[in-house]
Amino acid sequence: MLTNYVMPGDGMFHQIYLASRESLRRVVARIAPPSEIEDIVQETYVRICQVKNPEAITSPKSFIFTTAKNLALDYQKQAGVRLVDSVDDWTEFERVINDASTDEVFQAKVASDEFAELCEAIRLLPVQCRKVFVLKKVYGYSQKEISHQLEISESTVEKHISSGTKRCMQFKRNRNKINEAKMNNSKEGFGGAYE
Repeated sequence: MLTNYVMPGDGMFHQIYLASRESLRRVVARIAPPSEIEDIVQETYVRICQVKNPEAITSPKSFIFTTAKNLALDYQKQAGVRLVDSVDDWTEFERVINDASTDEVFQAKVASDEFAELCEAIRLLPVQCRKVFVLKKVYGYSQKEISHQLEISESTVEKHISSGTKRCMQFKRNRNKINEAKMNNSKEGFGGAYE
């Protein structure tokens, strides 16, 4: 069965696809006849597996749903069947795409990536700054407790917390710029965005 295939590299598309199969069926059901729904949903998976540069896609969930919608519309054109007549049907489609609560797998992946990024930023802090920052932000120690534990003044603790926060935020900004540049370079090579 197609759902056992894991995409090369990043498995985010695979996870989002599995988490969104029921929603995809509902969207496709508004366009195509019941006998074609599963074929269109599976063809959607085949198409996303064929994407040569998945990291260039800024919104994987939207890409998957748009692919499913387009496949259903292609079927509709070929079959000469018309099941969708009103804009209300497209409202449901947009609601499903934009509903973050139905995207638990995607949200977990994003949270995991953000946590890994924060850990990397903390790891790069100078040793004393890192100790203070972790005691404050991870373990919730007060400045006074940190001062006592590390035998440094409270003003030094405050400076380390401020410095650690600024450095972590700068790390995040730099990482975002790098990711943006990568996406822009990828898009240029493929003729634009996928959405």
